[in-house]
Amino acid sequence: MRLSTRGRFAITAMIDLALREKGYPVPLSDLALRHGISLSYLEQVFAKLRQHSLVESTRGPGGGYALGFRGDSITVADIIGAIEEVGDPHSARKEREGVLDTQALWDSLNSAVFEHMKTISLKSLADEQRASGFKVQERQKTTKGVLAAPARQTPRPLVPNSVFALGQTLRA
Repeated sequence: MRLSTRGRFAITAMIDLALREKGYPVPLSDLALRHGISLSYLEQVFAKLRQHSLVESTRGPGGGYALGFRGDSITVADIIGAIEEVGDPHSARKEREGVLDTQALWDSLNSAVFEHMKTISLKSLADEQRASGFKVQERQKTTKGVLAAPARQTPRPLVPNSVFALGQTLRA
Protein backbone atom coordinates (compact mmCIF):
# COMPACT_ATOMS: atom_id res chain seq x y z
CA MET A 1 0.00 0.00 0.00
CA ARG A 2 1.27 3.38 -0.94
CA LEU A 3 -0.09 6.56 0.62
CA SER A 4 0.14 9.19 -2.08
CA THR A 5 -0.19 12.94 -1.87
CA ARG A 6 -3.73 12.57 -3.16
CA GLY A 7 -4.55 10.28 -0.22
CA ARG A 8 -3.02 12.69 2.30
CA PHE A 9 -4.97 15.62 0.82
CA ALA A 10 -8.16 13.56 0.93
CA ILE A 11 -7.65 12.78 4.62
CA THR A 12 -6.87 16.44 5.37
CA ALA A 13 -9.99 17.65 3.55
CA MET A 14 -12.20 15.01 5.21
CA ILE A 15 -10.93 16.04 8.66
CA ASP A 16 -11.83 19.62 7.76
CA LEU A 17 -15.36 18.51 6.82
CA ALA A 18 -15.62 16.47 10.03
CA LEU A 19 -14.73 19.55 12.07
CA ARG A 20 -17.68 21.32 10.45
CA GLU A 21 -19.96 18.26 10.47
CA LYS A 22 -22.98 19.92 12.06
CA GLY A 23 -22.63 23.16 10.15
CA TYR A 24 -23.00 24.19 6.59
CA PRO A 25 -21.69 22.67 3.34
CA VAL A 26 -18.08 23.67 2.76
CA PRO A 27 -17.17 25.05 -0.69
CA LEU A 28 -14.09 23.50 -2.29
CA SER A 29 -12.68 26.99 -2.81
CA ASP A 30 -12.63 27.47 0.99
CA LEU A 31 -10.87 24.14 1.47
CA ALA A 32 -8.35 25.00 -1.22
CA LEU A 33 -7.54 28.33 0.45
CA ARG A 34 -7.31 26.90 3.96
CA HIS A 35 -4.98 24.06 3.03
CA GLY A 36 -3.07 25.50 0.09
CA ILE A 37 -4.31 22.85 -2.34
CA SER A 38 -5.13 23.49 -5.98
CA LEU A 39 -8.88 23.75 -6.58
CA SER A 40 -8.76 21.51 -9.67
CA TYR A 41 -6.83 18.88 -7.70
CA LEU A 42 -9.44 18.98 -4.93
CA GLU A 43 -12.20 18.59 -7.52
CA GLN A 44 -10.57 15.34 -8.69
CA VAL A 45 -10.23 14.08 -5.12
CA PHE A 46 -13.83 14.92 -4.24
CA ALA A 47 -15.13 13.30 -7.41
CA LYS A 48 -13.73 9.98 -6.15
CA LEU A 49 -15.00 10.58 -2.62
CA ARG A 50 -18.46 11.36 -4.01
CA GLN A 51 -18.43 8.16 -6.13
CA HIS A 52 -17.94 6.18 -2.92
CA SER A 53 -20.65 8.21 -1.11
CA LEU A 54 -18.22 9.51 1.50
CA VAL A 55 -19.29 13.10 0.76
CA GLU A 56 -22.50 14.73 -0.40
CA SER A 57 -22.60 17.80 -2.58
CA THR A 58 -25.00 20.72 -2.40
CA ARG A 59 -25.33 22.91 -5.45
CA GLY A 60 -26.03 26.60 -5.72
CA PRO A 61 -25.23 29.61 -3.56
CA GLY A 62 -24.19 28.49 -0.10
CA GLY A 63 -23.45 25.03 -1.49
CA GLY A 64 -20.43 22.84 -1.08
CA TYR A 65 -19.57 19.45 0.37
CA ALA A 66 -20.52 17.73 3.61
CA LEU A 67 -19.83 14.26 4.99
CA GLY A 68 -21.93 11.50 3.47
CA PHE A 69 -21.99 9.59 6.78
CA ARG A 70 -21.35 10.48 10.40
CA GLY A 71 -17.69 11.01 11.23
CA ASP A 72 -17.53 8.02 13.56
CA SER A 73 -18.59 5.64 10.78
CA ILE A 74 -15.94 6.77 8.25
CA THR A 75 -12.44 5.37 8.68
CA VAL A 76 -9.10 6.33 7.18
CA ALA A 77 -9.19 3.00 5.33
CA ASP A 78 -12.49 4.04 3.69
CA ILE A 79 -10.93 7.28 2.46
CA ILE A 80 -7.75 5.67 1.19
CA GLY A 81 -9.73 2.87 -0.43
CA ALA A 82 -11.82 5.44 -2.32
CA ILE A 83 -8.84 7.54 -3.44
CA GLU A 84 -6.05 5.08 -4.12
CA GLU A 85 -6.18 2.60 -6.96
CA VAL A 86 -5.99 -0.58 -4.97
CA GLY A 87 -5.28 -3.40 -7.38
CA ASP A 88 -4.10 -6.95 -7.08
CA PRO A 89 -0.54 -6.72 -5.67
CA HIS A 90 0.38 -10.03 -7.29
CA SER A 91 -0.51 -8.93 -10.81
CA ALA A 92 2.68 -6.90 -11.20
CA ARG A 93 4.89 -9.58 -9.66
CA LYS A 94 7.46 -11.08 -11.97
CA GLU A 95 9.18 -14.31 -11.19
CA ARG A 96 12.92 -13.90 -11.55
CA GLU A 97 15.55 -16.53 -11.04
CA GLY A 98 17.96 -16.02 -8.18
CA VAL A 99 15.94 -13.21 -6.58
CA LEU A 100 14.51 -13.58 -3.11
CA ASP A 101 10.71 -13.51 -3.04
CA THR A 102 9.76 -10.97 -0.35
CA GLN A 103 6.26 -10.34 -1.66
CA ALA A 104 4.70 -12.25 1.24
CA LEU A 105 6.43 -9.90 3.67
CA TRP A 106 5.15 -6.79 1.87
CA ASP A 107 1.66 -8.24 1.60
CA SER A 108 1.51 -8.90 5.34
CA LEU A 109 2.83 -5.40 6.11
CA ASN A 110 0.28 -3.83 3.78
CA SER A 111 -2.56 -5.76 5.35
CA ALA A 112 -1.39 -4.81 8.86
CA VAL A 113 -1.27 -1.12 7.90
CA PHE A 114 -4.70 -1.33 6.26
CA GLU A 115 -6.15 -3.08 9.33
CA HIS A 116 -4.74 -0.31 11.51
CA MET A 117 -6.33 2.30 9.22
CA LYS A 118 -9.69 0.61 9.76
CA THR A 119 -9.43 1.40 13.49
CA ILE A 120 -8.94 5.15 12.98
CA SER A 121 -12.24 7.00 12.59
CA LEU A 122 -12.62 10.44 11.09
CA LYS A 123 -14.31 11.60 14.29
CA SER A 124 -11.27 10.61 16.37
CA LEU A 125 -8.98 12.60 14.05
CA ALA A 126 -11.29 15.64 14.31
CA ASP A 127 -11.40 15.28 18.11
CA GLU A 128 -7.58 15.26 18.18
CA GLN A 129 -7.58 18.52 16.23
CA ARG A 130 -10.05 20.09 18.65
CA ALA A 131 -8.02 18.88 21.63
CA SER A 132 -4.88 20.49 20.19
CA GLY A 133 -6.66 23.86 20.23
CA PHE A 134 -8.00 24.10 16.68
CA LYS A 135 -10.89 26.54 16.42
CA VAL A 136 -13.45 26.28 13.63
CA GLN A 137 -14.03 29.69 12.07
CA GLU A 138 -17.64 30.50 11.43
CA ARG A 139 -18.67 31.29 7.90
CA GLN A 140 -19.60 34.89 7.26
CA LYS A 141 -23.23 35.29 6.39
CA THR A 142 -23.92 36.31 2.86
CA THR A 143 -26.61 38.88 2.30
CA LYS A 144 -29.26 37.87 -0.17
CA GLY A 145 -31.28 40.31 -2.21
CA VAL A 146 -30.68 43.68 -3.76
CA LEU A 147 -28.93 46.23 -1.63
CA ALA A 148 -29.65 49.90 -1.98
CA ALA A 149 -26.67 52.03 -2.86
CA PRO A 150 -25.89 54.72 -0.32
CA ALA A 151 -27.25 58.12 -1.28
CA ARG A 152 -24.60 60.35 -2.79
CA GLN A 153 -24.29 63.83 -1.49
CA THR A 154 -23.63 66.35 -4.20
CA PRO A 155 -20.52 68.30 -3.40
CA ARG A 156 -21.03 72.00 -2.88
CA PRO A 157 -18.88 74.12 -5.10
CA LEU A 158 -16.30 76.20 -3.30
CA VAL A 159 -16.27 78.81 -6.04
CA PRO A 160 -19.13 81.09 -6.95
CA ASN A 161 -21.01 80.00 -10.05
CA SER A 162 -22.90 83.24 -10.67
CA VAL A 163 -22.59 86.94 -10.21
CA PHE A 164 -25.06 86.85 -7.31
CA ALA A 165 -23.08 84.13 -5.51
CA LEU A 166 -19.92 86.17 -6.05
CA GLY A 167 -21.51 89.11 -4.32
CA GLN A 168 -22.56 86.96 -1.36
CA THR A 169 -19.07 85.48 -1.13
CA LEU A 170 -17.46 88.93 -1.10
CA ARG A 171 -19.85 90.18 1.63
CA ALA A 172 -19.07 87.32 3.93
